Amino acid sequence: MTARMRFTKWGGKLHWHYALEPIGSDRHGLWFGARAGTIMQRGYEEPVPQPHDFVTLVPYAEDWIASFNPSSADTDVAVYLDVTTLPSYTEGVVSAVDLDLDVVRLFDGSVRVLDEDEFAEHQVIYGYPEPVIAKALATTGDLVGRLSAGIEPFETAAASRLSAYLSSSAGPR
Repeated sequence: MTARMRFTKWGGKLHWHYALEPIGSDRHGLWFGARAGTIMQRGYEEPVPQPHDFVTLVPYAEDWIASFNPSSADTDVAVYLDVTTLPSYTEGVVSAVDLDLDVVRLFDGSVRVLDEDEFAEHQVIYGYPEPVIAKALATTGDLVGRLSAGIEPFETAAASRLSAYLSSSAGPR
């Protein structure tokens, strides 16, 4: 069984989209995995292959989507959180509006907020309503605190899902 991730920008413009495989659910939300080689595409740009396996958490009632990378990956980013509108999962498609802001935790433990300039620019270009702006900023602040403090699901829950997914790989990649 496969699923699709479908991020849009405000106003419906297609953003990142790619295939995922459902791997379970728990109190934190729905979990999905993607293997190295998964084709990812931003809008209508040239597709690019994902260089490593990762798992994604789509929470039931929060305005973000998280991806978790293995320490063996070719990236410094352990956790990547997209600040979004409330994600939905309908008929095999995860959908959310990407609100530009991203919160990452690097493998060295540092936490950073990315794309604040893009968020400011898009508030004007796309006309984000004030409640959307306020919610995105509050969500970003909350995520920085939770990642910095090591609050679940960003610790053992994610590590367990990622480990299980990596060990379930069928044959060489």
